[in-house]
Amino acid sequence: MISHVASSTPTQPVAQSKPVDVKKTQSKPQQTSNDTVQVSNAAQAALKEATETAAQTVKEASAGDHQAQKLLAKEAAARAAEK
Repeated sequence: MISHVASSTPTQPVAQSKPVDVKKTQSKPQQTSNDTVQVSNAAQAALKEATETAAQTVKEASAGDHQAQKLLAKEAAARAAEK
């Protein structure tokens, strides 16, 4: 059912805004700094280990890398537990 709705309050005209001077409102550009960061060898090694592929892990394990061997053993145990 559709019914007629009467306006209860008269509308007010909207005040016209004045143009804004862009030059006055823009802030000064921020200065940029050129900081350098040095990453430690330990952090670089950790990143390398975290991002290496499965093939690289297998290659390192076959070359005698104990950490890679341990990771492969852990993954194999997890797969065996899922079955």
